[in-house]
Order: sequence, then C-alpha cells, then structure tokens
Amino acid sequence: MRLILLGPPGAGKGVIAKLLSEKLSLPHISTGDILRRAINEETPLGRDAKACVESGGLLSNEIMISLIKERLSATDCERGFILDGFPRTLNQAKALSNMEAASGVAPGIAINLDAPREVLISRLSGRRVCPSCQALYHVENMPPRKEGICDGCGSQIVIREDDQESVVKERLLRYEEEVKSLFEFYKERNLLKEVNSNMEPEKVLKNILKVIDDSYQVQTGDRLNQSGKLYCC
Repeated sequence: MRLILLGPPGAGKGVIAKLLSEKLSLPHISTGDILRRAINEETPLGRDAKACVESGGLLSNEIMISLIKERLSATDCERGFILDGFPRTLNQAKALSNMEAASGVAPGIAINLDAPREVLISRLSGRRVCPSCQALYHVENMPPRKEGICDGCGSQIVIREDDQESVVKERLLRYEEEVKSLFEFYKERNLLKEVNSNMEPEKVLKNILKVIDDSYQVQTGDRLNQSGKLYCC
C-alpha cells in the first residue's frame, strides 16, 4: 500500500501521516526528516543537499528524487509507505511513477487534504515555537500554560518568519500555482482523492481509511479489516 499525502501548508499532513503510520503499520516518510538525516549523516547526497541549503538555493528535483529513491529502497518500505512532502512538482510525480513501474507495483493513491483558506491562515499564523527546545504551540488550539512562555523550558516562544500572516498568504498562493499540474497528473490516472481536513484529526483519519478501503477494493479486491490492515497485501 503506497499513500501520497498532498495538501497546502497547514492542512495537517504531518499529523495525519503519523496517525496513518500507526494505524496501518507503514513507515511515515517525510522529506524534511530524510533531508535532515542525510545532512547529519553526511552521506554524498546529504553533502550535496547541505551545500545547496547553505548557499540559499532550492533543492533540485534531481537531489530530492535521489533522496526519496534511496529511502524507498529500504526494507521497511517493502509493504508500502506514506509519503509526506513528496512529490511537490510534476517532474517528481513522474519520477515516482517511474519508480513504481520499475518495481512492478500498482501506483500509489494521492490523497489531497483540503481546508478553507481562512482555516489554513489561522492554523499557520497562530503557530508559535520555542527557540530553545523546539516545542510547538498554537495561540488558540494549543496555547502554553503561561502566555508567551514555553511550558517545558521557560523560554519566550516566538512566531517563525514563514508563519507571519502576510508570508502565509504568499505561501498559499505559491502552493496553489505549483500544484495545478501535479493534481492534473493524478486526476488523469484516477488516483487523486479529496478529503476534508477541516475537522478533528481522528475524523480525518476515519475518512481517509474509508477512501483507502474503497480504492484498494477497486484495485485489488482486498479490503481493510477492523484493525485497519488489508486482508491481503
């Protein structure tokens, strides 16, 4: 089972990916985690990525695709995986499709987590982070016990530059432009599924499991059992 989580910043991809990973016993593959690990371990690809990041440039499709290809070749991905943050471009989607074809497996389902723009802006612009211990908060949904102060280490929490409301709006506009061709790619292959993420994570998870169940039943005749596992994989 191969799942691709798409959605704008603030849609909750990371949270939902972790819930799906626990429910389906599949690895949650985050491009951010892969990148940090490669850089920390100073792998050849990690060194290339680090040089790109330190120079202020954007990671090329080639580097990102190579990092993903390397990660997907690991043994824990043999039963499938949950991709969070990849693909982001049409070229990346085509590269992933080629990987699947080369492996002789069915293409993964692309699940788009959608929410109203005002909800996304509120989620992102309300985020706060502790610069010392990296604890995350939200001014409305998860505030610290003492206003402006980290519960864990007592440091002053801050708003990240890319969570400023004006920056958030620009990020969302840029995302909408970037994903048009990506969505069309998966729509043409009847692989794009829409799920409303403007609700509690547990409800989003339940709806996604229903989408997965229906999609894999059509593809393979298999269905999820009560624990969320496919009867046949």
